Amino acid sequence: MKRAPRAVKPKSRVPDWAADAIWYQVFPERFRNGCPSSNPRPEDIGGNPVPGWKVSPWGMDWYDRAAWEKLSGAFYRSVYQRRFGGDLVGLRGKLDYLQDLGVNAIYLNPIFMAPSLHKYDAACLHHVDPTLGPDREGDLALLAAACETEDPKTWIWTAADRYLVDLVAEVHHRGMRIILDGVFNHVGTHFFAFRDLVTNGRASRYQDWFRIKEWRADGTFDYQGWFDHAGLPELARTKTTLAKPVRDYLFAITRRWMDPDGDGDPSDGVDGWRLDVAFCVPHGFWKSWARHVKKINPRAYTTGEVVGYADEFLRGDEFDAVMNYMWLYPTLGFFSPSERPLPAAELQKRLNELWRRYPRPVNYALQNLLDSHDTGRVLTLLENACPPFPDWDSYFNFPRAHSNPDLKTTRPGPRALAALRQMIVFQMTGLGAPMLYYGTEVGMWGANDPDNRQPMGWGDIRHQPETHTPRGSCPAAPREPDLELRAFVRHAIALRKAHRVLRRGRLRWLDAGHERLLAFERYDRRQVIRVLLNAGDLPVSHRLERAARDLWTDRPVRADKLVIPARGWKVLALGVTLT
Repeated sequence: MKRAPRAVKPKSRVPDWAADAIWYQVFPERFRNGCPSSNPRPEDIGGNPVPGWKVSPWGMDWYDRAAWEKLSGAFYRSVYQRRFGGDLVGLRGKLDYLQDLGVNAIYLNPIFMAPSLHKYDAACLHHVDPTLGPDREGDLALLAAACETEDPKTWIWTAADRYLVDLVAEVHHRGMRIILDGVFNHVGTHFFAFRDLVTNGRASRYQDWFRIKEWRADGTFDYQGWFDHAGLPELARTKTTLAKPVRDYLFAITRRWMDPDGDGDPSDGVDGWRLDVAFCVPHGFWKSWARHVKKINPRAYTTGEVVGYADEFLRGDEFDAVMNYMWLYPTLGFFSPSERPLPAAELQKRLNELWRRYPRPVNYALQNLLDSHDTGRVLTLLENACPPFPDWDSYFNFPRAHSNPDLKTTRPGPRALAALRQMIVFQMTGLGAPMLYYGTEVGMWGANDPDNRQPMGWGDIRHQPETHTPRGSCPAAPREPDLELRAFVRHAIALRKAHRVLRRGRLRWLDAGHERLLAFERYDRRQVIRVLLNAGDLPVSHRLERAARDLWTDRPVRADKLVIPARGWKVLALGVTLT
């Protein structure tokens, strides 16, 4: 009698390099102004120009307002019209900074043409926004003269487009990777196809591109916006995938940026994509798009924005990973100086459940983030002693300054910084690929959008003291970058990169016998590293069975009772012979 054949698991398509990635998220408009001549102008930002509008000074006190802003009304109305002039030229000029920090993988928020500061409201996806490149005026002239359609054969290459390709080449030359933000669920009302639809109505060649709810007798129409936002019309779809003309366009722009010269060699293209609101797009589209991506570059990396469990996206035929919010919620809950923090056993339980759900290669490629462009800055959450969050809604809404009058928005103190240092140690020694949001490494703070998108803190820029809050004035506090924290982050990254077991080894929890002491080991056939993190306010003892070396301080540790100070940690290489 023959035995039934053993089921064969599909071979993982997660690129091998993803386990070694140290991610850094860049919000281009707020990272670095490298080309002032391409700064945005009133006509670039949409809406009605405000008298006196001009590019905001980089180091301004965030909650202060210029004269033109006061004409626009309240702070949370005028702030979205601010522009600081960050661009790809500035990013390229700071690659040395990122490389020195230890970063080897860059995730760019949207860079394609759009009127907003965030650019999730695309005007097209086949051109980089001219304000992000080296020649805004020249690019706009080229585009005005071009007769482009959705057909790739009609597309030209602007200076900004070519600058992105050159940036990718330099990133690769440095041994780094770079991925783009793909917004494939919706576009903006300036999108070329939507504008044609508004102009030509039912006669438009693009009438099948959008989710039209009703055509009116006068030729106007009602449409579905993302979460009912009228400024973000959703792209057309069936129950299983996006509409064919939309799909064709998205496949074409994917190939354009992954293989710019079209020669079949993807080495000159981006290394993958982060997919915005991935949970809003039908799975059928992601499956076909993922095949398209891997056909262009089998080593490409795709990561989705999924704010809950992502099992259905991580089965081998859609994404390689996701932004790992399900890691962040319990991690923040354990390390926060909350009155009722998450116990160590509960943190372990929740992370075990997370890792159990996904294939092993996926768990090593998940982007373990501390904050992002969609969330309050981690230091502000810690300064407010945030409680444990069970889900996205509670986490997202807690740090919203305009709806949480008790939220502290001022410079965080030493207690929050101590908790952040521990989170960074855990991030760099734990399972998954660490991801930093720009400026976290220099102590930037801020409430949720838009306050989490302040200009990057640079040492060569004068920063005005913090004297304002959303509701008035506050005692003056410095806003200079925290270089000590940056050195700390650099040290933590170097530790991870120096020990393969911290990137690729297995993880096992240890019973530390104390609810505020997190203990675990990373191990493989060659090495065992034990990590101890005391998130409490009192020292905790730990029994060390054998001699070790403290990798953080590079000092020997004898086998005996080890004391971990309040808000302290130990990263120990076990089995070291003392001399």
